[in-house]
Amino acid sequence: MARLSLHDLAWAPSPGQSLLEGIELVVGEGEFVGLIGPNGSGKTSLLRCAYRFHRPQQGRVELEGANLWRQSPRWSAQRIAVVLQEFPQDFGLSVAEVVAMGRMPHKGLLDGDSEEDQRLVDEALARVGLVERRIQPFENLSGGEKQRVLLARALVQQPQVLILDEPTNHLDPRYQLDLLRQLRSLGLGVLASFHDLNLAAAFCDRLHVLDGGRLVASGTPAEVLTEALLLQVFGTEALVDLHPVAGHPRITWITR
Repeated sequence: MARLSLHDLAWAPSPGQSLLEGIELVVGEGEFVGLIGPNGSGKTSLLRCAYRFHRPQQGRVELEGANLWRQSPRWSAQRIAVVLQEFPQDFGLSVAEVVAMGRMPHKGLLDGDSEEDQRLVDEALARVGLVERRIQPFENLSGGEKQRVLLARALVQQPQVLILDEPTNHLDPRYQLDLLRQLRSLGLGVLASFHDLNLAAAFCDRLHVLDGGRLVASGTPAEVLTEALLLQVFGTEALVDLHPVAGHPRITWITR
């Protein structure tokens, strides 16, 4: 299994600007790491640096101890899978065909789908509960179903690290919980951004708080999700107590 690490990372959208600065972050083997922060804090940009979309102006991204930007895109794609908020153009593809695209980093240019490829596609669709939709057009699915298809595509990629940008954004509560339970059960290193802090508290081993392009807190959910920090970063008062069943921090936003 792989360890993903970001060291003294800085990135800006254009010269003379600064968005991310001094980022130090590690995702260990089998660890579920959450990234939280207000809108515009740089969460998506940080994830893009982590999966080799934005080249950092400073610092480095390492996977398995290797500098990601000194490897080929194919090398990276064989090890890191990504699930984004946006849905890709499907070009009329079926659900199974979209999922099968996850096998591309492991195949030659002219290779067709093998029996092993088909087995992996069927297993991934079963894992996300969409076997019965395999021949349906991807474009006809609901937003939540599309999100589950994209997770299945990431799984057939057989990655060592999974990066997700707001993975529960399009899902109802049942599928939010199902998805996050599945992610926890995979044994992969996972780095995911969250809008819902209660979901982050329930499922993440560690949290990093991003504000103004800098990491302002890192630690377990209990260490990070304090009333003082939430007021500082999100500008809103909150009550933080323990979930009565699960025992993880529970956030209740105060409106007055």
